[in-house]
Formats: sequence, structure tokens, C-alpha cells
Amino acid sequence: MKRKLLYLILPLITLVLEILPYGAVCNFADGYNKIHRVTYSYFDLTPFGYANFAPLLTAIISCGVIILLIIYLFIDKDRIISIVKTLLLIALILSLCPLLYGLDYFSLIGILITLSIFAELVLLFFATKNLNI
Repeated sequence: MKRKLLYLILPLITLVLEILPYGAVCNFADGYNKIHRVTYSYFDLTPFGYANFAPLLTAIISCGVIILLIIYLFIDKDRIISIVKTLLLIALILSLCPLLYGLDYFSLIGILITLSIFAELVLLFFATKNLNI
């Protein structure tokens, strides 16, 4: 159980980073050739309303990952880990989606969130490699 508890550390770090109001970025025009950069939490609906949908979806998926890992602590089913790995892969792709708008829509906190999701995916891949999941 202690080993499985370690699987929760990176998703909890990811959740804390997503709660911070510096992850999602919206750029607004403030006049001719003036851009006003505003950052939001991944859970804020404002970027979602301005078509930056990926941060909110990433945050929702990361909450689902945490819930599934908590269930995995008590119910030792390997199928849960395979679902978690799939969700992490989807979250990783979604966390990179703001780059489709350009580098101006990506923040340092966004990079850290992407790296922590990737690290959790790699951790689960190598930790469950012998389980044939």
C-alpha cells in the first residue's frame, strides 16, 4: 500500500499547480500592437470561454486520475492502472494544446504541469511494466 501511495504524489503536485492562477493564458488586445497577457487557474472558465479549452479539460482529467488512484489504493485491480495511463496520455496531449495558439499561450506553470503529467505517465509505465498492462 505504501508503494501505491507514492503514485499519488505527482498527481497531487499537478493538482496544486493547476489551482495556481498562473497556468492558463489569455492574450487580449489593448490597442494597436499592444497585447495584455492575463493568466488564470486551470479550473477557471474564462479561458474556456475564449476557446482555450485544453486547460480546463486537463484539470478535470487530472482530478479523475487522482480519484482512480485513490480507488486503486483499496481495490487492487490492474485495469484501473491501465485506465489511469490512458487518461494521463490524454491529459498530456491536452496540456500541450495551448501551443497550437503559439508560445504566448503557454506559461511556466503550464510547462510544469505538462512535465508532471509526463513524469507520472513514465512512472506508471515502468512501475507496471511487469504487470503486462
